[in-house]
Amino acid sequence: MTVDHHDKIEKPANSPSPEPQGPLTKDETEDELQAKAKVRPERTANFKDYLRIFSYATKWDFFAYAAGFFASIGAGITLPLMNVVFGQFVGNFTEYFMPGSTTSRSEFNKSIDKLALYMFALFLGRFVLNSINKFVFRMIGIRLSSAIRLHYLQKLFGQSIHVLDSMPPGYATGTITSTANVLQLGISEKLGTFVEYNSTIVAAIIVAFVKNWSLTLVTSSIILYLFLVLGTFLPMILKVNALITKAEGRAGAVASEALASVRMVAACGAESRISRRYAQFAEETRQHGKLLSPLVGGQLGLIFFGLYAGFALCFWFGAKSYSEGRLDNVGDVLVVLLSVMIVVLSLERTSTPLLAVGKATVAACEFFVVIDAPQPAKGTLKEPEVSSTQDIIFEDVTFAYPSRPHVKVLDGLDLRIEAGKINAIVGPSGGGKSTIVGLIQRWYTLQDQHVLAKVIEKEKKGGRKNKKDESDEDVDAENVVDNEPEESGPPIEVHGRILTAGQLLDDIDLKWWRSQIGLVSQEPFLFNDTIYKNVAYGLIGSPWENETEDKKRELVREACRESFADEFIDRLPDGLDTLVGDSGAKLSGGQRQRLAIARSIVRKPRILILDEATSAIDVRGERIVQAALDRAAKDRTTITIAHRLSTIKKADRIIVLKKGKVAESGTHDNLMTIEGGVYSGLVHAQSLSLGEPTDAGDESVETEDKPTLANVTSIAASEIDTSTEASKDKARNFFTSFGRLFYESKNVWPAFFLTLFAGACVGAGVPLQAWIFGKIIVSFNDIGTDSDLSGSNFWSLMFVVLASGIGISYFVVVFVATRMSSTIRVKYQKQYFDAVMFQKTSFFDHEDHSHGTITSRLGQDPKQLEELMGLNMASVFVALFNVVGAISIAFAFAWKLALVSCCVVLPIMIVSAYWRFKYELAFEKMNNDVFAESSKFASESIGAFRTVTSLTLEDSICLRYQNLLNEHVVSAYRKASGDYKWKRGSRASPWLWTKQCDGFCSCESYSKHEREQTARQGLYLTGDPRHRWWNVD
Repeated sequence: MTVDHHDKIEKPANSPSPEPQGPLTKDETEDELQAKAKVRPERTANFKDYLRIFSYATKWDFFAYAAGFFASIGAGITLPLMNVVFGQFVGNFTEYFMPGSTTSRSEFNKSIDKLALYMFALFLGRFVLNSINKFVFRMIGIRLSSAIRLHYLQKLFGQSIHVLDSMPPGYATGTITSTANVLQLGISEKLGTFVEYNSTIVAAIIVAFVKNWSLTLVTSSIILYLFLVLGTFLPMILKVNALITKAEGRAGAVASEALASVRMVAACGAESRISRRYAQFAEETRQHGKLLSPLVGGQLGLIFFGLYAGFALCFWFGAKSYSEGRLDNVGDVLVVLLSVMIVVLSLERTSTPLLAVGKATVAACEFFVVIDAPQPAKGTLKEPEVSSTQDIIFEDVTFAYPSRPHVKVLDGLDLRIEAGKINAIVGPSGGGKSTIVGLIQRWYTLQDQHVLAKVIEKEKKGGRKNKKDESDEDVDAENVVDNEPEESGPPIEVHGRILTAGQLLDDIDLKWWRSQIGLVSQEPFLFNDTIYKNVAYGLIGSPWENETEDKKRELVREACRESFADEFIDRLPDGLDTLVGDSGAKLSGGQRQRLAIARSIVRKPRILILDEATSAIDVRGERIVQAALDRAAKDRTTITIAHRLSTIKKADRIIVLKKGKVAESGTHDNLMTIEGGVYSGLVHAQSLSLGEPTDAGDESVETEDKPTLANVTSIAASEIDTSTEASKDKARNFFTSFGRLFYESKNVWPAFFLTLFAGACVGAGVPLQAWIFGKIIVSFNDIGTDSDLSGSNFWSLMFVVLASGIGISYFVVVFVATRMSSTIRVKYQKQYFDAVMFQKTSFFDHEDHSHGTITSRLGQDPKQLEELMGLNMASVFVALFNVVGAISIAFAFAWKLALVSCCVVLPIMIVSAYWRFKYELAFEKMNNDVFAESSKFASESIGAFRTVTSLTLEDSICLRYQNLLNEHVVSAYRKASGDYKWKRGSRASPWLWTKQCDGFCSCESYSKHEREQTARQGLYLTGDPRHRWWNVD
């Protein structure tokens, strides 16, 4: 065979010629350069993206949404109506006990009974409407989230690999998992809550202005005060939160990268170094948390000061208006006061769902960036129009990766890959060997390829190449031509043609073309499934795809025999049904390679691509795998990419690439005769003995390696413990875990007890407020008789004093609790990561300890611990002191009424609250479980993008993902429909309490003054949920 220093291929007359690239001029802006590089402008989120989410809804979804919207509006209106009933109730009491009242006892009892029935009717209405509202929005949210996840995955697998390469590491996986969860929150229950509270605001404003417009305007000054407080503190809080989120993201990136290559970290002994790096970012989170605590404390302290001081302002002006005859009774004052307070609280509570909608808008934009990206041409030609048994020809191909458009990888390459022969491609790193594989597989094309703008920004800042989601078959060096490439200047003009059988590769049907190719890469990806399923995936897209199960098993066994994989499979207890673990972690490198060979040849491909298939295994394993490769390469067009030149000496033709061009081609013997040649230089660099025999029959290799192969497979079989039980977490109840947490946090005990003391002060606020509330209502009797305002003025001033104490107490609670929780979180976060990193490698073989699962837990568990030990714990303290104080003062003023309320309705409330709490936990767990399995499957599939596309598994993966989502949605529907009644009942049960108090007050025989005090104190303290400012839904 003759030796050609350059492959000469006749170019057709109409072949495109490259346009000269001029130097970068000063007039060319960065935007113009990005336009030349086919960079899609970075998309900014807007409200249209949020509205577009609902395009995934069916007509039945819209009907359900309409029902949910009307139910939300109705549920929101019930609260202002409750104010009207409550105000009428207090007004009736005041008029009846007023000296000189003309109301008879029977009329009074009749009016109270009617109002009690109104309250019960409102209880039933709120119960039904909230049940419809929450159930509909939550279930439709799950459905729409499932639909957009599926569409995203379908569009992603319809893209070329360059789109995935242009994303930041883990971007696609994060979008379909955590970003989708954020989107779901913004279109489900949070949306219904937003509608409900807005309807409450509108209804409350109408009620207040109808009762007394002047008192409403005066009391509404609280709203302006609160907006001023929020406008001052909120921008600073958001800024610090952004810093915390950024630091958390850095820590998460370190954890994800370390866990993705945990065996390499362990092999290098780099656990301590990685842990120190992780601890650095965790500590940065704590430092930012220190800045956040005074801001949140100051904001909440001032807000609660304003809320309590609002009572003083309203009662002071109301008493003055009442004395001047502009109000009929104290009931009107209460209606206006409570309506304005409802507006204040509803405005505050709309911030959470509004923030959820904003986050969902940003999340939707992340989805639509990929969904709206232009899809590459799929081609239409199949057999018999085109054949895969002809030569593959590269004509004047110049190529640069879309994510690095300034770096030339192939430079006018002319190359012919001969059909039916073994074509080996070698050369120095950076020559473009793996790039040729990518072009043949059509992961990249010579057409316009748009990338995301984020990658350009990333490279300008760090100059770092994105890490691929799958094994790096194209290492950094493959993306450059020179050792120090010029990464600035005008982008490279991509041009040339790739043909086979006289047809452009881009015109051939993509799936048909890939079904003709079998690929074995350097580190093949195996799905977390059985050996049989992994090999059988190779049948998809082949003529045997729809064969019977028995026929498929026969084909799989035959492929395993040809690849020598049967020798270790037969030694496994479960044989072909053995699980290979996450990414094939339970198998050795050589075993994974042999399964990959079996998977590639089971479809009997006409083209076989071996991309450094033996470079990642030891010498003994290499001989076994090479024997399998030699057997698989017979009677096929074979393309071998190799760094170990000993593996390609028997190739029919060796092509040597250098700087993106063909430098030499020929057989091994002929290339070795070229003095100073590139190939001979590479051989000498690897210390290859020129006297070593170049031919070794397949039989001798197989016979020589049989004992070794038996030993290897025997060891591997013993290492794979298929009967190992899942590691079980030690069972600990809540009190045991919290006790240990408390004991191990001795350094924050002073902060803990200070939080407890301040929480007691805050908790005492509501009982004291109730006591002052009763006193000031009684003072209205004095105003009615002699226009004496001294009593109302004094008790209004007491509200200001109480507001000051509550504001200071809230600041202390939030400031100390936030700092304490941040310290505890970082402490355990670092211990958590260290404990994971220093686990035995067998720990990560368990399916519950996969890379994605552990990374997710490292981010979520410490955050939940922070929430437990922070404001949530302080809120529990405040609530306990509130309940104890309220019940105590109720028994002190009217033990009979308090006893009836506590014995009849309180147990109902406790049981309902318990079921609500239990349901929320169950539904949160169910919501996580709903998408846990499908998210894990999607993450694995995206991580194996090259494997999925080369095996034409796109449709199969998407269909399986759709089935998983459908199963999860049905499961969520059944769970939610059975439990929602408990949650809705718990929200409405306080209204039943109020109704019980009303009815008892109208029937029990007390002195007039005592009954008046009892009704006002007991009803205010223990009945109405409107006065519980800490109640956050």
